[in-house]
Amino acid sequence: MSAEIITKEDLNSFRLELLQEIKDLLSNNAPKQKAWLKSPEVRKLLKISPGTLQNLRINGTLRYTRLGSIIYYREDDIQKLLEEGMKE
Repeated sequence: MSAEIITKEDLNSFRLELLQEIKDLLSNNAPKQKAWLKSPEVRKLLKISPGTLQNLRINGTLRYTRLGSIIYYREDDIQKLLEEGMKE
């Protein structure tokens, strides 16, 4: 059985190659998600009616921002709402 000596340079080179491969995988496969969603997108995602979405806004369950007549919701807040629903 032959032994192979691994140097610090070999390990550093392996580390750099591995990090580059991970970056490539993450950049190619990660779907780009919007940071802000409009009401129709949120209703479709949560499969709820406009009235239910309004109730979520009114009772403070789902935060929102209004610019003019358009209401925007943070994708992070919607994700939290979905995760909380799974815990119950």
